Amino acid sequence: MNKLVKTSELYECNVPYLKELFDSNEYPWEMLPKIKDLIAQLLESGIDGFTELKPGVLVGKDVKIADYVTIQAPAIIGHGTEIRPGAYIRGNVITGSNCVLGNSSELKNCILLDKVQVPHYNYVGDSVLGNKAHMGAGSICSNLKSDGKAVVIHGDENISTGLRKIGGILADGADVGCGCVINPGTVIGKNTSIYPLTALRGVYPANCIVKSQTIVVARKEEI
Repeated sequence: MNKLVKTSELYECNVPYLKELFDSNEYPWEMLPKIKDLIAQLLESGIDGFTELKPGVLVGKDVKIADYVTIQAPAIIGHGTEIRPGAYIRGNVITGSNCVLGNSSELKNCILLDKVQVPHYNYVGDSVLGNKAHMGAGSICSNLKSDGKAVVIHGDENISTGLRKIGGILADGADVGCGCVINPGTVIGKNTSIYPLTALRGVYPANCIVKSQTIVVARKEEI
């Protein structure tokens, strides 16, 4: 089971205002320091079909924002996205279409592609979540090592990122169970599912079921 970590291996980006960013960065964590500047460019040029909710915040069509939501600029919220009560959007956040930013969840400096769900009590910081990625209730992306050193991606080979803050790198279709902790720089492959209450570290292959840190099985093909 290969531990894939390149952007093209993890994501299929069909979000027009994010496609160039995904196409031009070999590894997904390389996009994280560029989020703020990209939003600034998009705020200046505008995005077709988007309106300015307040200075520094663009929202698409049919966005639903509940009461008691805090959105700090800069941010771009894609068409049809739902933001539930108590959500805290803490700046430098870009979403695709039809996402769910759930109650009492906090997001900062992150990218969400289409149909991502972070629906209940989640923390997503310095992370990239692929199409239809899902985080169960109470799962969080830990984005800073306790020693404060730069994050190293531990795949088939070790890759030093030079970044102190990297949360979770969730590929298209990744599904994280309730109460999981995604340690800094963890990569979860396409269509891989994680059992609840798992502490995640390292790189997990695509199309697998992760039952614990040491038990990873290939997903059986449906007949």
